[in-house]
Order: sequence, then C-alpha cells, then structure tokens
Amino acid sequence: MAETISVQQSRELDQKTINEVGIPSLVLMERAALKIYGDLLANDELDLTKVLVLVGSGNNGGDALDVARLLETHGFDTSVLLIGKPQSRSEQMERQLQICDYYQVKHVFLDEDFGQYTTIVDGLFGSGLARAVEGDFATAIDKANQSGVKIHAIDIPSGLNGDSGEVMGTAVKATSTSTLAYAKTGMVLSQAKPYTGKIFVDDIGIYLHDHYEE
Repeated sequence: MAETISVQQSRELDQKTINEVGIPSLVLMERAALKIYGDLLANDELDLTKVLVLVGSGNNGGDALDVARLLETHGFDTSVLLIGKPQSRSEQMERQLQICDYYQVKHVFLDEDFGQYTTIVDGLFGSGLARAVEGDFATAIDKANQSGVKIHAIDIPSGLNGDSGEVMGTAVKATSTSTLAYAKTGMVLSQAKPYTGKIFVDDIGIYLHDHYEE
C-alpha cells in the first residue's frame, strides 16, 4: 500500500490545508463525500437499496451527513442516526445537518432495527479517537456488527486506533473503508484487517509533500 501517516500528521495536514493552503474545510468535506459516494457505487459488495448512516458529532459525522445527502439526492433510500450530544457537534457537522434537513433525509433512533438495511455507513468517529468507546456510541457499533449488514466506514472504522490498530473497547467491523488523503498507520497492521476490510484511499487535495517540493 502507498504511504501511510500517523493520526498527528493527519491532524496537522488538515490544518495546513485549511489555514496555509487556503482550502476551506467545507470544500474538503464536499470533496471527501463525493469520493466516498463514488467508492460506495464502485464497491460490488455493497447493496445500496436501503442505507443507514451512523453519524457522530465531529467532522467525521459531517462527512457522513454529506454522504447521506448525496445518496438521498441520487435516489437511494437513506436514513441517518445521530449519536452524541447536540452541544458537542462541530460547526461543519451542524452545517451538513442543516443541508440534510433541507433535502428531508429521514432521521431514525437507536432503537431502530439495523437488520432491515442493506448497507450501513459508519461516520461515528474519525482517526483521532483517543479513549475507549462507550455509551450510545458503543451500542450503535455493536448493533451494526451484530446486524449482519455490510458496513462501509468513513476514514477509519469507528473504535479502531489510527496509530496502533488496536480496538478501543469495541470497533466497527467494516466490509470496506474510505480513508481520506492517506491510510492511517494503524489501519494497515495485521490486527486491523478484520475491521477495515477493503481500503479505498481517496485523494481530496491534502498532501504530505507539497508537489512543487518533489
């Protein structure tokens, strides 16, 4: 596999691209969502007839909502399940939620029967998760894993440590993963394989080395 980066490098590259290069975070989010949507369509293992999107309160959740909107506006039956406290939501996640609500994407709740869906999209946590998953997040992950439905993860399967590849209490067992810019170091380790499935590496305009320096 191509070059991998650490969680810290990922965070620094995001900030450099936004603050130094000057590409707004919402533009990066839209690029990411278009790539993830393309991965979903390209993956023959996934049936997009009825899709459940699990949404966390950070920017990973913003990506997930962006993907949900793309699915819904392209004719796929899509529902979103929001996990986490409203006061914890990032600005970008809130913006994407407003857009989803404009397009009337359906909301469901944690008591939903996950087994009725044909694909689950995991957008609960990004690669920066630093502590064990608990509460409603753990419940949602366990329900997804137990549903028998194939799961596509955004950036990294929720609950997986991006540096070590270790499970942080519980983790999504994805059929496939769209990782943004570069795979994270922990994702390519042997213990992570049962959780990542097939990895798509999506170029969204974030680069480890500036092209003019190469």
